[in-house]
Amino acid sequence: MAEFRLPKNSRIEKNGTIHKAEGATSVKKFKVYRYNPDSGRNPHFDTFEIDTEACGPMVLDALIKMKSEQDSTLTFRRSCREGICGSCSMNMNGKNGLACTTAIEDLKGDITITPLPHMEVIKDLVPDFTHFYAQYASIEPWLKTKTTTPSGKERLQSPEEREKLDGLYECILCACCSTSCPSYWWNSDKFLGPAILLQAYRWLADSRDEYTGERLDELEDPFRLYRCHTIMNCANACPKGLSPARAIAEIKKLEAERQV
Repeated sequence: MAEFRLPKNSRIEKNGTIHKAEGATSVKKFKVYRYNPDSGRNPHFDTFEIDTEACGPMVLDALIKMKSEQDSTLTFRRSCREGICGSCSMNMNGKNGLACTTAIEDLKGDITITPLPHMEVIKDLVPDFTHFYAQYASIEPWLKTKTTTPSGKERLQSPEEREKLDGLYECILCACCSTSCPSYWWNSDKFLGPAILLQAYRWLADSRDEYTGERLDELEDPFRLYRCHTIMNCANACPKGLSPARAIAEIKKLEAERQV
């Protein structure tokens, strides 16, 4: 797993703050990446001791406890706490995941928490998703049709056609897969990455969409699509159990079929 992207002309300081859990009988140590661009200080790791008997079971519970009881300046994203919104994606002990669905007891030893790899860091555990969302917008992720909508009717699908969207629509755009992909680390300026390509295939697989040719034209590029080397980190990292690699393979298959 690659490391997070450090701010320019900076290095990680060795000594950070240690927050003790006084009187705790069951202590778990968390090393948390800290970076505040307004402070002028280099990035560093703070150590938080958490009493696991007075804390919820998930890593997000520990982070909320750190912020509310030990250091209110600790910054991270979170919202639903149910693995639905994707806000709390981060790297825990070297693997990307959602803090709200990662159990503390499943992470052995001291827990090291950093932002998602190879993304610019805004503050602490908050990465900058601007480029990621721009790539998502570039695939035009909405239903596009050429025929007139049936008067007073929906565009219907058979159960079999609807089933083709399973394993695609569940993506929550947490970026765990894309930021675990070496090809995306090296070529994120041009390669769309696993998450966006899975989203692209979601519309190619939709029987109601009528812009298949145009969508394939946009993806037919040495970098946008074909930088995928089937490393499979994406499938391993996805907290929803999806397989972006399979979706990418299906896009390549569609590209090849229309050349025949």
